[in-house]
Amino acid sequence: MSFDAELNACAALVERADPWRFRAAMAAPVETRKLLFPLYAFNVEVARAPWVTQEAMIAEMRLQWWRDALEEIAEGKPVRRHEVTTPLARVITPEDARLLDELVAARRWDIYKAPFEDEGHFERYIDQTAGHLMWVAARRLGATDETVVRDAAFGTGIAAWLCAIPTLVEAGRVPLLNGTPQGVASLAEGALGKLQSARAKRGKIPTAARAALLPAAHAGPVLKAAAAHPEKVSEAALPDPRRHFVLRALVSRW
Repeated sequence: MSFDAELNACAALVERADPWRFRAAMAAPVETRKLLFPLYAFNVEVARAPWVTQEAMIAEMRLQWWRDALEEIAEGKPVRRHEVTTPLARVITPEDARLLDELVAARRWDIYKAPFEDEGHFERYIDQTAGHLMWVAARRLGATDETVVRDAAFGTGIAAWLCAIPTLVEAGRVPLLNGTPQGVASLAEGALGKLQSARAKRGKIPTAARAALLPAAHAGPVLKAAAAHPEKVSEAALPDPRRHFVLRALVSRW
């Protein structure tokens, strides 16, 4: 599979909308990017679907469009033509499509203004979004230890979530069950613990699959800052992790 117009479109979309994962993909081998860019572009499209309209019904329809496309992939049917769905269908399996369908379903929370039901609901949301995405990428590249991958994804997802909190609050969402400084610090510390556990077991991840975990290279500085100074979350003053990421990415570390 060459880097055709659709793959280039996926890469451009990720570059504009998801700089964390774009940098991670660019640190991966070229052949690996042919998997990562369609996956990450799909994630961008799904993540923004609830936010492009104020009408809940229209947002639901946008998410359903992606669920229908994933059903086509899962059932081996011809896939609707789209610059993301076409290359995505070439690189994932029916089982992957079913996991990604759960990712889309989880994003329904973004449409409405109700808070998470409880801690379990919040953790499932992070696992079904950040976790499913990283696990699909990692296992397509040969990873078999799901726990290590999902621990890394949880840390990555919480770091991104903490960075997004000011925007979510401004949009009328309730992003945290406990938004006090103590609650934020506890959340960041727990996510950092999972990230550190995954890093301690990185040897269980095949070299070829480590590119899927490179987005986690962004997470450490953000989580450490949030744990030490939780007030920075609401002030949108968490550190820019890009300078930390570059060196780690050069040595394929996360």
